[in-house]
Amino acid sequence: MEKTAIDDVEIERNPMEVHSVRRPISQALGFTDFAMNYFELEPGESFSGGLHTHHDQEEVFYVQAGTVTFDTCSPDDETDAREVTVDAGEVIRFAPGEFQHGYNDSDETVVGFAFGAPDARHDWDQLESLLYCRECEAEVGHGLELTDEGTFRMTCTECGHSFVAD
Repeated sequence: MEKTAIDDVEIERNPMEVHSVRRPISQALGFTDFAMNYFELEPGESFSGGLHTHHDQEEVFYVQAGTVTFDTCSPDDETDAREVTVDAGEVIRFAPGEFQHGYNDSDETVVGFAFGAPDARHDWDQLESLLYCRECEAEVGHGLELTDEGTFRMTCTECGHSFVAD
């Protein structure tokens, strides 16, 4: 058995600094079968750096306080973009391969949790972001790689163009 208080878990920020409070609960307690992260999102902050999917995990978000806006699109039809709001007390699920980006579009702090399964950590090669490619001149999937400097290298899945995100 393992136990901790959320406030005792060290804050670990995204390399793109898109949120100020992320506490990796699963890492602190040694989870092996699913991921659990606690977030506090100030206005304008997000769970992640942009529209992305995990090919190896489903994700579930529970909003404890505030309202989160999710931009979503189908893995089969990236033009099928939607915006969904999730209020306090609500939960939203994304299957592996579904693109999503959750962010605080309100004037109040959001408190929420992100859960992922089947593993406590996803494989970086199973992440894909939907970004504009300067070579393809279109919004297409990009693979992600965490560099030694702690930044993300994005590589277009269509043409191979690569760049480091700032």
